[in-house]
Amino acid sequence: MADRGADPLRRAAAEAIGTYFLVLIGTGAVMVDARTGGALGAVGIALAFGFVVMGMVYAIGHISGAHINSAVTIGFWSIGRFPSREVPLYLAAQCTGAIAASATLRLTLGDAGRLGATIPAIDPAAALVIEGLLTFALMFVITAVATDERVADGFAGLAIGIVIAFDALMGGALTGASMNPARSLGPAVVGATWTGHWIYWLGPIAGAVLGARAYEAIRPAGAPVPAGPLGVQGPLGVEGPVPEDPGAD
Repeated sequence: MADRGADPLRRAAAEAIGTYFLVLIGTGAVMVDARTGGALGAVGIALAFGFVVMGMVYAIGHISGAHINSAVTIGFWSIGRFPSREVPLYLAAQCTGAIAASATLRLTLGDAGRLGATIPAIDPAAALVIEGLLTFALMFVITAVATDERVADGFAGLAIGIVIAFDALMGGALTGASMNPARSLGPAVVGATWTGHWIYWLGPIAGAVLGARAYEAIRPAGAPVPAGPLGVQGPLGVEGPVPEDPGAD
């Protein structure tokens, strides 16, 4: 459970830091692979993304909920599990962290691997579907570990890191397996690479909303559900419900 003393600005700062390291390590692995002629390979890059997300979940999950993904924040909001008033703050923090990470990588590693930009290698419509499905799987698992009190405690980071890794193994060569608008925004802004960028907003957001709603739909009636806003490990510890959210219908 998140720290009740963490105000919105502290939570946003945690989101910015978490997203910074997600992009620094994940897209940094793409750049290192490009500079070294494939030393890491697809498996190494997928593991880099999975491991850094896992680490950030355990590092800041108790502060901000470790969304570190704009699609995840919107997915929680869509089922009435995150307050509308904090959505812009979280999205701004995530995008700022991602852009700062890409700027750091450009200063240190140059333009290798196009800064890890996500560019579809398949038809845009197919890329949109792939990004949506990959994010559906991610948000489905996140909703399970965050909202269902029957799930064993302490495994959220492991479960989410594994999903990130297997999604990246399947979709990395096709779309870059972003699953995260902020992750795609950083390299796009710093490297001025906007090819198919809309895919990495529409696909992940749609997939996250559908993934969250799918788990809500199959949850057995009467299953215990935690109260209040959510992070990926469960309730944020913020007082009160989120009654103003239109996604909770």
